[in-house]
Amino acid sequence: MQRPPARERLLRAADRLLFDRGIRATPVDELLREADVAAATLYAHFGTKDGLVAAALEARADAWRRVWDRHIVEAADDAERLLAIFDALADYRTGVGGAARWCAFLAASAELRDAAEPIAAALAEDTALLGERLLALARPIAGDRAPELADAVLLAYTGTLAGFLRGSPKDPVAVGRRVAAAAIAAAEPLSPRA
Repeated sequence: MQRPPARERLLRAADRLLFDRGIRATPVDELLREADVAAATLYAHFGTKDGLVAAALEARADAWRRVWDRHIVEAADDAERLLAIFDALADYRTGVGGAARWCAFLAASAELRDAAEPIAAALAEDTALLGERLLALARPIAGDRAPELADAVLLAYTGTLAGFLRGSPKDPVAVGRRVAAAAIAAAEPLSPRA
């Protein structure tokens, strides 16, 4: 079996180490050892450790977006499209993302409150994706009150991610989905009827 290219090995090492152990707590030497590359290779591909962090976040965002897109397309109706974020999360955690402790974006945001570019841009892109997509998916259900519904679903989703970190509830995705479904049910009568 052919060994992955150095860039891919660095991204995999970053994904495995940085978002679980901590970005600042993980020294560059450990990333280099894990990826089996020289420091010059890291700097040639990413410029800095922050560049590697941003690229690892971008890779996660791309993988997450593809999984979420698929679940939205497969959903049967407006409510299921909005709830697809939870189905995608369950799928992502068992496949692409593995059983991560929680969310790389929340971990990076918590650790790097004043993140410099390019990390700040990667974090902002994830926040924008969540906000804009949830709002668009909430509109057919809640009409003018879509921002309130989108916020409720986002809060349920964020709580679900925190549930993984805490280890409680036992099935954070199922609980988060139920909370979001209740918000949808409460908002549905607000939607204009033809």
